[in-house]
Amino acid sequence: MSKLFEKFEIGTLRAKNRFVRAATYEALADDAGRPTSALQAVYERLAEGGVGTIITGYAHVMADEQPNPRMLGMHDDALVPAYRALVEAVHARGARIVAQIVYGGSATRLDPPSARILGPSAIAEPSTGIIPEEASQQDIDDVVEAFARAARRARDAGFDGVEVHAAHGYLLSQFLSSRMNQRTDAYGGSIENRARIVVEVIEAARREVGLAFPLMIKLNSSDGAGGGLTEDDSLQAAKLFVRGGIDAVEASGVWRACKTRAFAGEPYFGAYARRLAREVDVPVVVTGGNRSFEVMERMVAEDGIAAFGLSRPLLCEPDLVARWKEDPAYSVRCVSCNQCVASPDRRCILRKRDEAAECRVDPGEGIGHS
Repeated sequence: MSKLFEKFEIGTLRAKNRFVRAATYEALADDAGRPTSALQAVYERLAEGGVGTIITGYAHVMADEQPNPRMLGMHDDALVPAYRALVEAVHARGARIVAQIVYGGSATRLDPPSARILGPSAIAEPSTGIIPEEASQQDIDDVVEAFARAARRARDAGFDGVEVHAAHGYLLSQFLSSRMNQRTDAYGGSIENRARIVVEVIEAARREVGLAFPLMIKLNSSDGAGGGLTEDDSLQAAKLFVRGGIDAVEASGVWRACKTRAFAGEPYFGAYARRLAREVDVPVVVTGGNRSFEVMERMVAEDGIAAFGLSRPLLCEPDLVARWKEDPAYSVRCVSCNQCVASPDRRCILRKRDEAAECRVDPGEGIGHS
């Protein structure tokens, strides 16, 4: 049996294989942040398709701060019962499920944006142009507490773990960046200081959920921009996070605009993930550009990579993992065209085309979408 189909463990989380559905913003929550039946159906299909672990789309931790419309929320105890049903449905189909939690900050795409947006410094976010309010010590304390409470809600809902989103330009990622964080207090300057709020989030979450509950973190390999987080800084921060109580690190990075193409080489952040796996004594998950079964097998055997995150390939083929189990030489259909990202319903255009063809043949077949 391939090493990719060996069990993958993060503390008490025991998944049937090393394939992880990386967090994907589905825009399928209701206005309060509850998972809907449509979202549950997406996760059920992923679990049935063979993926071992599903990381949810990000859930905002404060009711008055939301980076995107119809995203999940983890900001209120009243949301817990709806999540229990989602978790039970995924478990019944043999997969594990992890809740990703976030404070968006000035990387928000909500229109209009939240009334009050915090940042490490009052510096415009490059992609949105939004200038946040520099967070006070009280603001930082409130954010830390909000993350901790969100982690506790996820545990109470039955999730198998929580992932703190500290990548992709959201608030915690901005604190790590010397470009976005120009503070002169205990939260700015050195990487130890810039990582301080993240360490506080981890430690507070650990106090809320206990020692046994798995905590992950999603971390940029670098910011890919002058003056931002470097790979060396990221590696140093990762070690601080593990010391603070993190059980696994997901290596990601800045968005890579790519031409329409079949991709079968190294994952985008593979070199960084190898370095990270040598530096920390917790499982490393690498996300981005995982298309080659052979390459992933080699990275498990030779580099100590524990698991592989996929998003766009699973939007295209929710049963991709089952296909690989049947035929490791199977070629992924996803060509990284990014049309799923541009689509309001985050659906693959290849799947839409196929389903439309099925419906033309027999209106009773295929999947409907409103």
